[in-house]
Amino acid sequence: MSNLKVFDPKKSIRRAKRNKALGQKWSIAVTKGEYEWSTRMDRVDMIRKRLPYEAIEVISTKANLPVKHFLQLLGMPQTTYNKRRKAQELLSSRDSEIILVLAELLDYGLSVFNSEEDKFYRWLKKPNISLGGISPESLFDSLTGIQEVKNSLTRLEFGNMA
Repeated sequence: MSNLKVFDPKKSIRRAKRNKALGQKWSIAVTKGEYEWSTRMDRVDMIRKRLPYEAIEVISTKANLPVKHFLQLLGMPQTTYNKRRKAQELLSSRDSEIILVLAELLDYGLSVFNSEEDKFYRWLKKPNISLGGISPESLFDSLTGIQEVKNSLTRLEFGNMA
């Protein structure tokens, strides 16, 4: 017998309402501490302060992508990353924003898939008709692409094909 769970849209809607009522919180834990935010203004503040280069490793692990692949999405050479990470420099505001928004998206995606990581990670890698036949993870290089992936997850959560 299969261990497949049946998707329950009512459960998903209840979870979404509960998360909204409780106030969703996100975090990225790095060696020197944890970056937490719960509102868009908190996110703006963190973008302005910028994240350490170590956040790239954290988000690539969370996205189940190799660091090298994630660096390609950011358009950053491996040598630049290694040098700046070793010097404990901070990411650009743009890269910090992508990492923060992506952290939110990954948490949302896992909740849509009822915390079934394997299914969610497979979905990220497969070409998706609603995204023009490309994989969701290939859109992680821009805020617009990440928003399109979120839109696709929202359609999926509420029973539309995505």
